[in-house]
Amino acid sequence: MHQLMAEEQAQESGRTLKQETDKMHSYYLVMKDAVKRGLTRDTLSRSGLTGNDAKRAMALIEVQSSLLGPIAGKALAYAFSVSEVNASMGRIIATPTAGSCGVIPGVFLSVQEHFGWSDDRMTEGLFTAGALGYVIANRSFVSGAEGGCQAEIGSAVAMAAGALTELRGGTPEQAVHAVGLALKNSLGLICDPVGGLVEIPCIVRNGFGAVSAITASEMAIAGIRSVIPSDEVIGAMLEVGGSMPDKYRETAKGGLAATPTGTRIMQELYGTGKAVIPNEQQSE
Repeated sequence: MHQLMAEEQAQESGRTLKQETDKMHSYYLVMKDAVKRGLTRDTLSRSGLTGNDAKRAMALIEVQSSLLGPIAGKALAYAFSVSEVNASMGRIIATPTAGSCGVIPGVFLSVQEHFGWSDDRMTEGLFTAGALGYVIANRSFVSGAEGGCQAEIGSAVAMAAGALTELRGGTPEQAVHAVGLALKNSLGLICDPVGGLVEIPCIVRNGFGAVSAITASEMAIAGIRSVIPSDEVIGAMLEVGGSMPDKYRETAKGGLAATPTGTRIMQELYGTGKAVIPNEQQSE
């Protein structure tokens, strides 16, 4: 899949295959830098609501108290790291959105460290993830404002799961099953950002998403199939997202944003019970 996507991208852009590969490789370096930044610098957000949880998750791994193990445990910490860099106005790569930017880097970097894979191999994985995201975006949506968080975190988990499956030597069929397994586990997930900021519950969902992607890949590699074909799961996401009331689609009017604590936070941030969503915090 990565070859097909790279060749398609080169043809569409008019650039050479090497130029496209170099560009994708540069994206991966940004992801790696974001992971490092989140673990070594202060990531307290401007709102003061989130920050530095990646360090807390990593500390548990370092004292060998994590039940997730070295791969999933680091994927969780790394996903937090990138998401917190985003919330603190650092540089990230939207995969497929800023609100879901931690899932793919979290998964990719943790498995790369475990298996000793090269950056070139991980770059190939990004092309695979991009191909899968391209299909999802064209058949459904990847925006929380359009389809809820299932469209953002759900798509990122599916992209990461499918790409990881191919990286592990799985067949294209297994990779596609990983997409279906991952995405159907996210159906119905609403987008309810507290205060309209891409922080609560977005960052925590990135951590959960990274672990879910590894789980879906594990299932697919084991031979577990998505009974509902992935194309149909994507279609179901379109139907579910289109049926969601507006208050569950990034308006900060429902879900966690509308809880007593969520309402109090909005009042403290804006002096009102209604969210004012800054342009730089939009997740599309």
